[in-house]
Amino acid sequence: MSKTDRAPAWPIYRRLLGFAGPYRSLLLFALAGMLIEAAAGSAFMKLMEPVVDETFISKNAQLSMLLPLTIVGLFVVRGIAGYVTDVCMGRSARSIARDLRVRVLGKYLRLPGLRFDSEPVPGMLMRLGSDSDQVANAAVDAAKVMLQQSLQILGALVVMLWTSWQVTIAILVMAPPLALLMDKVAKRYRRFSHRVQESGGRLLQAADQTLNNQQEVKIYGAQGAELSRYKALADENLRLAMKVESTRSISSAVVQLMGAIGLALLLFFAGREAAAGRLTAGGFVTLMMSMMAMIPALKQLTNVQNMLQKGIASAERLFGVLDADEERDTGTQMLDRARGELEFRDIHARYPGQNEPALTDIRFVAKPGTVTAIVGRSGSGKSTLIKLIPRFYEPASGDILLDGRPLSEYRLSDLRRQIALVGQQVMLFDGSVAANVAYGELADAGDDRVRNALDAANASEFVDKLSDGAGTGIGSKGGRLSGGQRQRLAIARAILKDAPILILDEATAALDTESERLVQDALNRLMPDRTTLVIAHRLSTIEHADQVLVLDQGRLVEQGTHAELLARDGLYAHLHRMQFRESETVVTPA
Repeated sequence: MSKTDRAPAWPIYRRLLGFAGPYRSLLLFALAGMLIEAAAGSAFMKLMEPVVDETFISKNAQLSMLLPLTIVGLFVVRGIAGYVTDVCMGRSARSIARDLRVRVLGKYLRLPGLRFDSEPVPGMLMRLGSDSDQVANAAVDAAKVMLQQSLQILGALVVMLWTSWQVTIAILVMAPPLALLMDKVAKRYRRFSHRVQESGGRLLQAADQTLNNQQEVKIYGAQGAELSRYKALADENLRLAMKVESTRSISSAVVQLMGAIGLALLLFFAGREAAAGRLTAGGFVTLMMSMMAMIPALKQLTNVQNMLQKGIASAERLFGVLDADEERDTGTQMLDRARGELEFRDIHARYPGQNEPALTDIRFVAKPGTVTAIVGRSGSGKSTLIKLIPRFYEPASGDILLDGRPLSEYRLSDLRRQIALVGQQVMLFDGSVAANVAYGELADAGDDRVRNALDAANASEFVDKLSDGAGTGIGSKGGRLSGGQRQRLAIARAILKDAPILILDEATAALDTESERLVQDALNRLMPDRTTLVIAHRLSTIEHADQVLVLDQGRLVEQGTHAELLARDGLYAHLHRMQFRESETVVTPA
């Protein structure tokens, strides 16, 4: 049995109700509306006794005019109370969903980088989307149905006891097996609801991968394979969903059967009471209507278990995010602007679940105003090393020093303020050119500073041709721009930030020759007077680096200038020769 199955539901639901605290006044109005609604419904059922006895048996003409008006009045009051309940509960539920989304997204942004390696983004989006809605349904919508129907049942029960306590007590024998059934249904719903949601997350992830990589899927003729994989996941989701539906249907049918048995008992005992002169025809009609009102209410209470248990399963997933350990930020040293000297001392790094370390015994110093190039085969640890500097990852042992102090002594926000990053995959948002350059803490930069940054990044030549210049929208992920244009906007952002440490992660690897020339020219303006670290794919771009670090299988195997490493005729020279031969290869027509 999984942890999800074992975890008790009440502590989760109690914690969930804590999110309703800010909306206590709305919920109190809703509760008052439910009470009035239930009281009006109960009064209508009790009113059936004088309606039958006085109108049809005693033929009381005066009451035959008054009772219909009373019924209309009761339903007007009930309608107004129902409207107040629906509006207040709906506002509370949607507000809780909004609060959860904001809190969960904020929490994701405070989680360490390893979390994003282990959890796919579609799974995160599912938590922010359907999980948050399911939780709101459980916290408020399900509670609304449960309270409304419970008050309806309670009101009907009071009316029945008032009308004939002897008959009511006799048919209450049905209560214990009904309670046992609902408890079993709740547990089964919860078990399968969690599995359905996990299956839905896998479906979303598979669709996301297929659609985002649709070009590769088409080129390699993988449509059939991807569709088969997606269909298998969809079939599993359907199988689990049908278990939920089966549980709901069977439990609903059993509740109705119990209701029918209850009605049979009512007829039997009411007949005996009527024969003894203790129950009038109006009293019997009232009992019958009360019993008939209880059956659909009991059915809804059973059906709401689906909503409630889905919400609790979603809440477990969301609380798993909210309870996760955040990035360690215990530093107290404030830092306005660093000089930028970086020193790696005996750094070891390891990914969870990996037998081999990602980095082993890394030692080097990068001084202000110098360029440090990091090269090596794929998987040698280049990106891991770079991600240790802004503390996206934490080393297993050793220290990284900035201006003589370990990184952990600085406040995380102050440390990251010292770093500008330009990567191969440029991060742009659906907004204007100017908003993407003056991003985050740079949002208050004036138009002149943004313009100067665009000029320095060689971006003005294409920005000025856009319909609204720097105010032009660039689409989701900068989709309306070419790769070189996106890269130059990222450089403009780094220029505007003017941080003492610059990290370039294969910034020109995927560009054509003309775009690479423009980007490299912009980088040459950006790099002076900073501590620059460059992950290099094309070795020709780092010939003038002050030092080159050569990584192989997580170890620093060579270190020196371009010329020194070529003369040493080691791994760097081997990589250089391979690239040189590739660039010299000319394909001639057959």
